Amino acid sequence: MKKGNPRFFCEYCGAEVQRNAKNCPSCGRRFGSVRCPKCEFTADESLFAQGCPNCGYSAKPGEWPDFSPPETRDPLLKNGPLPVWVYVVTVFALVAVAGIFLLNLFK
Repeated sequence: MKKGNPRFFCEYCGAEVQRNAKNCPSCGRRFGSVRCPKCEFTADESLFAQGCPNCGYSAKPGEWPDFSPPETRDPLLKNGPLPVWVYVVTVFALVAVAGIFLLNLFK
């Protein structure tokens, strides 16, 4: 990939942002660091002055990086939302614990 003027995008909403932006002008999320959309290397924005220092990626003008949705980056949610039975069991367990607590409270 050609190194040049890198473009920066919000990893939450995909909007293009200025290199030194601390918050996304579109969704308002705060940036703590920059993440390369190609190799996912994460570091301070100053290291990305000529593109990704790890793989050299720099989006060409008019090119839109391939962003995965934020929920797919969370290892607990990599396969989508939890099955319904997990929520049912959780609610049942909470009701049971609350019932036991109330029974012991009024003895």
